[in-house]
Amino acid sequence: MSNMLIFGLGYTASRLADRMRAAGWMVTGTRREAAQGAIAFDDRPAVEQAIMNATHIISSVPPDEETGDPVLTHYQDHIAACSTRWIGYLSSTGVYGDAHGAWVDESAPVGTGRRKARSNADQNWLQLTDNVRVFRLPGIYGPGRSPLDRLRKRNAKRIDAKGQVFSRIHVDDIVSAIIAAFDGPTGAYNISDDLPAPNQEVIAHAARLLGMEIPPLLSLDEANLSATAMGFYSESRRIANGKAKRLLGWEPKYADYKIGLASLLDN
Repeated sequence: MSNMLIFGLGYTASRLADRMRAAGWMVTGTRREAAQGAIAFDDRPAVEQAIMNATHIISSVPPDEETGDPVLTHYQDHIAACSTRWIGYLSSTGVYGDAHGAWVDESAPVGTGRRKARSNADQNWLQLTDNVRVFRLPGIYGPGRSPLDRLRKRNAKRIDAKGQVFSRIHVDDIVSAIIAAFDGPTGAYNISDDLPAPNQEVIAHAARLLGMEIPPLLSLDEANLSATAMGFYSESRRIANGKAKRLLGWEPKYADYKIGLASLLDN
């Protein structure tokens, strides 16, 4: 039986776990504390045994800015010893830094942006063994986590960040890309939809779908954003996904945010 170990059962990884269990796989995940279907990350004997039992290992745990990637810090040697098995890591397109709105593919340099810890983790996973796939993800949306939900909660903001554009991806398209990579070549893959767009356009479209008033356009100063959010708006890039399409045979089901948001509204 195929046996998957998932480090970090967060939003995306939980969707992956559900999909694999439905397909008959055995799935073990880690959380900070043990829970149904998950073992505690700090339970070394249990985690080390799960690593040895797994046919597929993937981490969705983000790095800490101070201490780095906790999975590699605690379990690097055990994972590296499983180099003949399938290994994956969920990274971020933030590793590319600011491209001033240009298209970015996997040949672009990493480590020039504000997310140094993420860039370091991205590279460390790629260098761990010869059998690693790294999935670089832009803004993730899906059920319960989309502009539709923010509008319903009255906390969606349309930000007038001149020239700023970014890519996004539906959570289920991430899952399908990971599955497509089970038999695909190793290396880094950008997993994004086909239509990068400014935040204000996406929020406006979501409001129209809901029949709600479109939120006013705010300047960065008026929006009163957190430091993290301000950092997001300091970078602009369009993510190219051609490598995943060519080498994995993957196509996003939700090729742009309009299709993705419509599907969420229908459900």
